[in-house]
Amino acid sequence: MRTLFFLLLVPFLLNAQVLTPVKWTTETKDLGNNEYEVLLHAKIDNGWHMYSQQHPGDGIGVPATITFEDNPNVQLIGKTQEIGKLLDKYSELFQQQEKYYENKLTFKQKIKLKNPKETTVKFSAETQVCDAEKCLPPDWLDFSVKITPKKEEVAQDDNKEEATETLPVTELTDETKTDSTVIVQNELSESNDSVSLASASVETADNEDEPIEEEKKGLWGIFWLGVSGGLLALVMPCIFPMIPLTVSLFTKQSNSRSQGIFKALIYGLSIIIIFVGLAFIASRFLGQSALNEFSTNPWVNVGFFVIFIVFAISFFGAFEITLPSKWANYTDKQADKGGYIGIFFMALTLVLISFSCTVPIIAGLMGEAVRTGNYMSLTVGSLGFSLALAIPFVLFAIFPSWLTSLPKSGGWMNVVKVCIGFLELAFAFKFLSNADLVWQAHWLEREVFLAIWIAIFGLMGLYLLGKFRLKMDAPEDRIGVPRLFFAILTFSFVMYMIPGMWGAPVNLLSGLTPPIHYAESPNGVGRASVAVAGGESAVELLPGQKYGPHQIPAFLDMADAIEHSKKVKKPIMIDFTGHACANCRKVEERVWSDPKVKNLLLNDVVLVSLYVDERTELPKEEQVYSEALGRNLKTIGNKWTAFEIEKYHNNAQPYYIIVDEDLNNYNEPLGAIYDVDEYLKWMKKGIDAYNSKNN
Repeated sequence: MRTLFFLLLVPFLLNAQVLTPVKWTTETKDLGNNEYEVLLHAKIDNGWHMYSQQHPGDGIGVPATITFEDNPNVQLIGKTQEIGKLLDKYSELFQQQEKYYENKLTFKQKIKLKNPKETTVKFSAETQVCDAEKCLPPDWLDFSVKITPKKEEVAQDDNKEEATETLPVTELTDETKTDSTVIVQNELSESNDSVSLASASVETADNEDEPIEEEKKGLWGIFWLGVSGGLLALVMPCIFPMIPLTVSLFTKQSNSRSQGIFKALIYGLSIIIIFVGLAFIASRFLGQSALNEFSTNPWVNVGFFVIFIVFAISFFGAFEITLPSKWANYTDKQADKGGYIGIFFMALTLVLISFSCTVPIIAGLMGEAVRTGNYMSLTVGSLGFSLALAIPFVLFAIFPSWLTSLPKSGGWMNVVKVCIGFLELAFAFKFLSNADLVWQAHWLEREVFLAIWIAIFGLMGLYLLGKFRLKMDAPEDRIGVPRLFFAILTFSFVMYMIPGMWGAPVNLLSGLTPPIHYAESPNGVGRASVAVAGGESAVELLPGQKYGPHQIPAFLDMADAIEHSKKVKKPIMIDFTGHACANCRKVEERVWSDPKVKNLLLNDVVLVSLYVDERTELPKEEQVYSEALGRNLKTIGNKWTAFEIEKYHNNAQPYYIIVDEDLNNYNEPLGAIYDVDEYLKWMKKGIDAYNSKNN
């Protein structure tokens, strides 16, 4: 077996491209009385986080561990402390509470020297870092600091400089063989032959930009969500009738057309300033940390659930949510004063009297801001909302003839309002689901959640068809064509959700519904195992296999995969993955679930999944030194990490490659890709190349 591992790791020199998002430095401080603080500083790249010592060790993610080597002259005082901003958040992806640090973290250990003599303190740090979509394998690093106590014979002036040799906050560079140097050495053969890699600089600049790009995409998303909300609010009974009235006021009371247009511009700008200003104040009041805490706080999610239920009932016509009338009366009096201040108060009056229509949508933007934890989300979303609300007033002032083409106010506006009520009701249960996932109460498992949404949108479709009316609806004998098409769209959505009750992935709702495994029947109703694609017999596990995503059998060890590949004459598909790899889960959910891809995985390749964060310890004889990791291999995950770095110059996941039993490549390695056709093309290229050479 060990000879086989040696064959897997043939010696050669290469440049390794690995991710190193943490830079380490050490420091010591003299506290007097032979007591010192040993400080280990971690500078964490933007977008990454490091798990705390307090992170639960029974789930995904490895809690930090600082271990001091026994020294007869060193006494540890207390436990190792952490200095930094601890984040305690619930991960919807991994369904667990997580404790971690971002940007920077310092580990502090207080020690005492038993005898005042020069002493070297050695210690190690085991940590794991992740970003929003992937985790790197757990890492162990060794450190040492030299402490030189006071010497009585040294002059007083010199004592200040030599009392304690404080290691300067020195970055561990190429010379110290940590962050920017990767040397791999594996001793996996019976003769303990070593396999080494040349040192190479690590390039991480591109990765530092990825979180920024993702943040920009997220802000654009909430901006367009705000625009959509503004357009919906525009056609509701509180606002739509105000458009012709307000525009006519500007055009008729102005001495010229340009003056009327300018007043409309001031009016629209005032609307934007009011909404964005209020959102900015709210964001400043809450702060980034509050948003982060709110996003994972179950009680906050329950609060949003109640608020959205109340808004939905209000939109259904049970009652009206309004602000005190004296507020609107006051702003209306200020608007009568005229001038630009008067126009501003006109806009403020519109905001106040339309409160019942706009506040549920603004609350939705607030909920999205809380969900993402992004400090600017509420402000950016409100900007999009207010732009969509303000621009029509300006456009109709510029082109007043367009007013004649506007539909007349009528019962259709209440239909829009009621439909938004149905949407508010649906998203209320999303917030309740968030709380349920945090508590793991299993109130809203996937089937129950989908059943509620099917009922809500089914009723919405019936309402659009006019099968029942609510309190504020006008009697109608027939419905219009737009309403019919919206009903068809709604029922199509309902039909799409129904298979999800029996285990279908319903990928369009990914992130909204509870995850597939959070269900009464994780494998689908009536299915304990999966059938082979195109056949009727169930997939049976071979020795060394386990069921992976979608019940696809996978080997967990290269030796087993190679042995089986020789027997069945099929190529090996290596899947470098991790238990805490978000991108891996996305590929598995969006791509591996496709019948064509699944068929290839089941029938045309020998799948081996190598988990780089697997914590199972290696046998003692296999815990050999690895220059790739700078320490002895300890776990199975260490072994596959070293293998991936040495053979494929990579330490990120997912990472796929199709090889034969001698590890000859048959296509280029592939990272995270979510396009089914591209993934199929990649797989078929490797399989066809293998078959043409070996068959």
